[in-house]
Amino acid sequence: MKNHQITIIDIANTLNLSKSTVSRALTGHPNVKLKTRERVLELAAELDYQRNQLAISLLTNRTQTIGIMVPEFLSSFFPKVIIGAQDVLAQAGYNVVICHSNESYETEISNTKLLLASRVDGILVSHTKETRNFEHFKIFERKGIPVVFFNRIVDEMSVSKVAVDDYEGAYQAVEHLIKTGKRRIAHLAGPDSLQNSRSRLNGYRDALTNHQIPIDPSLIISYDLTLDKANIYVNHLLNLPQPPDALFAINDPTAIEALKVIKSRGLRIPEEIAIVGFSDDPISALIEPGLTTVSQPVDEIGRQAARLLLNQLAAEDERPEPELVVLPTRLIVRGSTMA
Repeated sequence: MKNHQITIIDIANTLNLSKSTVSRALTGHPNVKLKTRERVLELAAELDYQRNQLAISLLTNRTQTIGIMVPEFLSSFFPKVIIGAQDVLAQAGYNVVICHSNESYETEISNTKLLLASRVDGILVSHTKETRNFEHFKIFERKGIPVVFFNRIVDEMSVSKVAVDDYEGAYQAVEHLIKTGKRRIAHLAGPDSLQNSRSRLNGYRDALTNHQIPIDPSLIISYDLTLDKANIYVNHLLNLPQPPDALFAINDPTAIEALKVIKSRGLRIPEEIAIVGFSDDPISALIEPGLTTVSQPVDEIGRQAARLLLNQLAAEDERPEPELVVLPTRLIVRGSTMA
């Protein structure tokens, strides 16, 4: 029997049981006696039996596989989201296929084709910074495959979404800088193709306006999230005739790059210029000075996204109405803003 793929029939013949009894024993059906189930599981382990997932998917029209699409792995954010989602999906009996787009729209399209060909039951998505057309995701909708967006969500599709309160997080970050006495607060913003970038920019603007601080367009720079560009733009801001006395960055990698540039120029942090990031990457607490940042419940983003997807998959007939889950953020104050 070791010379071919072990099947339920092999186990049934060896134990003199029916095929249906073996199948029920392997799936934990309550109608199978405990001793019988133990015999089946023991032999299955001895013979290295693996369930034929292809055959099961043909019978159930389900592959028990979920696709997770992320734009980058440069920080700890997306790996942590995936871990949270995978914990929930594994408990529900689903396997996960992870696709990394490397912030490329073309790669993202290729990844969607791969997941469609793999017959995934649903997908969790955070799109690339280049993505402005979402037709490749709408194909899943038309095929009845549920889609849930997380972190980088979109208005163009009526599907479930998970985000944090980017606006409020940015507002609190800038208000904190104002309360420490800063007035010329710059913002390194993300691409306007990303909704979270737009929300954080709006929070920045409103915090200044509500505290009667004029908005200076020369202090706002939207960029493509690459660290070499961050380096260039931080130097540009510091070279202004009236340089900023504080910087609110779109994310922690940007803030950390800014901190490196500012220290290399001999400026004192936070006395001459303060810095706030967004995301609370683990390294933010380890650098000197520690980075003040907006913390996000990263694991919970993944967990909530997975639960929303499972709710869609559990519906027998009509899909439930799409849900929007907005999770709170928390400002963590460290040495980059408080001496």
